[in-house]
Amino acid sequence: MQDQPSMGTEELAREIAGCRLCVEAPFRRPLPHEPRPVCVLSSSARIAICGQAPGTRVHASGRPFTDPSGERLRDWMGIGEDVFYDPSRVAIVPMGFCFPGLDAKGGDLPPRRECRLHWHDRVFRAMPQLRLKIVIGAYAQDYHLGAHHRGSVRETVAAWREILDETRAEGVAAICLPHPSWRNNAWLRKNPWFERDCLPVLKREVAALLT
Repeated sequence: MQDQPSMGTEELAREIAGCRLCVEAPFRRPLPHEPRPVCVLSSSARIAICGQAPGTRVHASGRPFTDPSGERLRDWMGIGEDVFYDPSRVAIVPMGFCFPGLDAKGGDLPPRRECRLHWHDRVFRAMPQLRLKIVIGAYAQDYHLGAHHRGSVRETVAAWREILDETRAEGVAAICLPHPSWRNNAWLRKNPWFERDCLPVLKREVAALLT
């Protein structure tokens, strides 16, 4: 994709809201349903939640993280819905803006590639004020971490402290998380260091940027 001209977050958000690339000019197969892009851009938020893609509940509501994963993520961050859904304080930019559909086993398909190719560089150029990215899942970690990406989600999350220090030195700190889905309960039980060591730091980083 050729470089697109820079624009403000409000204009960019309007363009994204009307995006139909995955239906009208898909990378491979078209999106199997009507697009409903879900993301929150901000010209003032210093925190961005960088996740995967909306699920079925978010596709129905049109609001990010309106599901049990959102409840857990807000608990991890130490904030309530009032802060989480305040676009002046928190931006929410998944790798795929629309629910990608389900695979043959009933799981969510990967985020649509069109979003990364067409939108993401433009979105993050439009938000230079960001100071912390909360990076959730393999696709987001691949895009946002670059050379700091450790390979698998497990390896990347295990290196959260080193990655936080490395990215902070470059200007925008990143904390890497597993997906807050309840499907990860077994992983959380096997890795008690995550809740013991990582989450207190996440809460402090978030609180410091909300003051």
